[in-house]
Amino acid sequence: MNRKSFLKAGLLLPFFNMNLKDFESEIIGDAQTTEIMPAMFVGHGNPMNAITENFYTKKWRSIGSNLPAPKAILCVSAHWQTRGTSVTYMEKPKTIHDFGGFPQELFDAQYPAPGSPIFAQKAIDALKAVHVTKDMEWGLDHGCWSVLKPMFPQANIPTFQLSLDYNLSPAQHFALASQLQSLRSKGVLIIGSGNIVHNLGRLNWGGKPFDWAIEFDQLSKKLMNDGNFKSLVDYPKLGQAALLSIPTNEHFLPLLYILALKQPNESLSFFNESIDLGSVSMTSVMLGKQ
Repeated sequence: MNRKSFLKAGLLLPFFNMNLKDFESEIIGDAQTTEIMPAMFVGHGNPMNAITENFYTKKWRSIGSNLPAPKAILCVSAHWQTRGTSVTYMEKPKTIHDFGGFPQELFDAQYPAPGSPIFAQKAIDALKAVHVTKDMEWGLDHGCWSVLKPMFPQANIPTFQLSLDYNLSPAQHFALASQLQSLRSKGVLIIGSGNIVHNLGRLNWGGKPFDWAIEFDQLSKKLMNDGNFKSLVDYPKLGQAALLSIPTNEHFLPLLYILALKQPNESLSFFNESIDLGSVSMTSVMLGKQ
């Protein structure tokens, strides 16, 4: 409900004498909380995971049940790339079915979470290094809602997305992501959604994972455990296994957004550690305590 709707309903009267900053504080709560929200990178894999009960979705459901309740969710999805940086700014984002060749049941699936212009503005304010466009058209793509549907099935947490700028290098994405840190202290759960290994041209339906996929998945976990994020930012230097695992980097970049948020002495752990369809890593990363 926007501010005009509140006024029409007679619900804004207690806030009538507040300025906009005070009004936002009433909605958001204290500007700083005593604890920061966890952040996570989720290997989203096959869109059918949104409506299928399996090993991955059971873990997503468990995580959603055990996390501190977010005030909002910011998702950086592999499936929203733009020229320039954009953030969804609408109050009612649509569910985007950005895929083809799947059963009608998946196209019928909806995730009617509200948007949050207030928190989207907080993200814009935090990203001081770039101009951020307020997007009123995109919505929630399947990289976002296919994960959130099992994780937060009630779809009642305000959710907005940040796009991946085609023009930025991995190092620039990493630097940009670090500016989002302040949102975690405002109750925002930041989720990167993609896959560490993502080569759809080399899928092995029903077969075992490729050796190079296993190699890069394991190397990535080792580098993360060692705190060597720079090597992951410079992934083309990691050899043939990296190049086969990341033929295009839109599914890898959301991982960098989460790694950039890791604070000193903050825990880093893994879940859903496996490779699906031979060449899609489902390995996911959690920052902070669940």
